Amino acid sequence: MDLNLTNKVALITGGSRGIGRATALRFAAEGCNIALCARGQAGIDKTLEEIRAHAVEAFGLALDVAEPGETERFVNAAADALGGVDILVNNVGGTAGSRELLTSTDADWQQTFDLNLFHAVRASRAAVPHMTKRDGGSIVTISSISGWKPANRGAQYGATKAAEIFLAGALAWELAAHNIRVNTVCPGSLLFPGGGWERFQNETPEEYEIFRTREFPAQRLGTDFEVADVVVFLSSDRASWINGASIPVDGAQGRPTAF
Repeated sequence: MDLNLTNKVALITGGSRGIGRATALRFAAEGCNIALCARGQAGIDKTLEEIRAHAVEAFGLALDVAEPGETERFVNAAADALGGVDILVNNVGGTAGSRELLTSTDADWQQTFDLNLFHAVRASRAAVPHMTKRDGGSIVTISSISGWKPANRGAQYGATKAAEIFLAGALAWELAAHNIRVNTVCPGSLLFPGGGWERFQNETPEEYEIFRTREFPAQRLGTDFEVADVVVFLSSDRASWINGASIPVDGAQGRPTAF
């Protein structure tokens, strides 16, 4: 299926590893020009080399999206370098500090919201003016099944992911007048090189096997590229009537944590 993405410009936050890298490579294979940011220059350089192997343009910037003004700097620099913005993938996420209510601090919660929800707000706000110059676009935020499937020690992370889902639904209404669609993709647990579940598998193989066999009907975790395929389709005109949606990519996973 031709997704009609050739020469589109796709921006991806957290684009040097995992879902972000996989999404960048899938977009590049469709002929998109790619901009990505991440905290480490080495990871950016390696991914840019992989992207350029698809004979597309690529731009990268090392920064921390949780720092004031840095998300906006990335979006505007990418638009200048590649000539505009058609697609934004808000991929950065994570948890700061303690995962437990009684031992977590306000600073932990604030940083987690900065990494997840507020980075998506800032990137979207910066990208919309560039999209309107090109008669519309698509915003996809990588949320999580944790946004509606509660888990032990998951309140902090899950609250931000639920907020991302609500944000997309609200922005779908607000930005429809600009021909901009806004959706979330909600992965389950993924196994990919360097990821958290790979570390869990290597460090506690018995617990990993219990998790794999208990929570997944297919008896395996998902992959970063399986999520990327959904993101790329959702960003294309082939998904023109999908707006304000939250799409799980989890293989019917049960609980989102191993404990």
